[in-house]
Amino acid sequence: MGEEVTLKRELGLLEITLSGVGSILGAGIYVLIGKAAGLSGNTLWLSFLFAAIAAGLTAISYMELSSMFPKAGAEYEYVRNAFGEFLGLLIGLLVIFVEIISSSTVALGFAEYFGVLFHTPAIPSAIALILLFTLILFVGIKQSARAAILMTVIEMIGLLVIISIGLPYMGSVDYLEVQSLSGIFEASALVFFAFLGFEEIVKLSQETKDPHRTTPRALIIAIATTVLLYILVALAAVSVLDWRVLSTSSAPLAEVASVALGSNAFVILSLIALFSTANTVLLMQIGGSRILYGMAESGSLPSLISWVHPKTRTPLVSILVFTSLSIMFVFIGDIEIVANMTNFMVFIIFITINLSLIWLRYSRPDIERPFRIPFNIGRFPLSPLFGILCALLLFAHLSLEVIVYGFILLLVGVVVVFIRLKSQSNLY
Repeated sequence: MGEEVTLKRELGLLEITLSGVGSILGAGIYVLIGKAAGLSGNTLWLSFLFAAIAAGLTAISYMELSSMFPKAGAEYEYVRNAFGEFLGLLIGLLVIFVEIISSSTVALGFAEYFGVLFHTPAIPSAIALILLFTLILFVGIKQSARAAILMTVIEMIGLLVIISIGLPYMGSVDYLEVQSLSGIFEASALVFFAFLGFEEIVKLSQETKDPHRTTPRALIIAIATTVLLYILVALAAVSVLDWRVLSTSSAPLAEVASVALGSNAFVILSLIALFSTANTVLLMQIGGSRILYGMAESGSLPSLISWVHPKTRTPLVSILVFTSLSIMFVFIGDIEIVANMTNFMVFIIFITINLSLIWLRYSRPDIERPFRIPFNIGRFPLSPLFGILCALLLFAHLSLEVIVYGFILLLVGVVVVFIRLKSQSNLY
């Protein structure tokens, strides 16, 4: 038997931080800010702030858990170690579902932008993008990270342009003019999608140098950077354009740019949105393929999925599985519905992650924790409790339609896990 081929540790703090920033900045801010403005009006920035707090509290839990279990399986590993294989596998499947649906939907969003600019059909363009990134993922994690970093820089430039456009208009509206308190939280539940992506950092743990320390630091920097950018963009957007106009625009940030810079700005921001949506797809393909690999490596999925190519040191089979499933879901349409269905799954995942951290403090207190959450009462950590409460509050503001569909999908996941574990037990 030859030596086992494993993933290669090539990523440093800068690379995984920028990968995290790129994952968070993604398509959400470019697509959902208009719909959120329709719910919260001039208090749009407050909706972003509350969503940031909700995401940040759970991110702190990820920091401690990733320092304890620096594995590609991430959420699956954390929950499995806390509550056992059944719940661990269920949460792992929910994470995979979120990655697949989100990457497929955003790929279609990319294709629609691309079609407007270059008059190409949407579905073939979306599939072509997914296949292109599959090739990059196969070549190597270093090359994938570099591509993501380049697109992240372009994304950040686009948001900085919006902020600079808005500076002369700052103070032109009442930023505390509340349409309805419920609207603020409904908008928060929607734009929560725009903060997803920080958890992609932990999925790169087995390809990160010194992950016990590097991963928590990257999480802190990525979240702080994106929160600041989002709030400034929200303030700029409602300052330049009336929130009612924003709410009806299919390309809200491009619309903001065109007010100050003319029609050419619309094209420029649309091009930047292309890079933003493409980057989201790439980073979700990276994260989704890694959790598939991690779950297979741990024995919860067929071992073939954990096969690593001996030359490129990339998980080729998990990449191909993720690609195939993503292409199947390219035909999903409404991004608002899909974003909220994604949020449904993420709220369930985040609540379970926070509960896992609390439980592990008592059930396995002797595990080494290179990063330990501050603000505790004895062993009990406070931030996961507030993370659970925030997630529950946002969950309550999802529409009934989304909740019904979400619970149906959750039930399907339970059935799949039960069948999988039953088949495994029959082998022994």
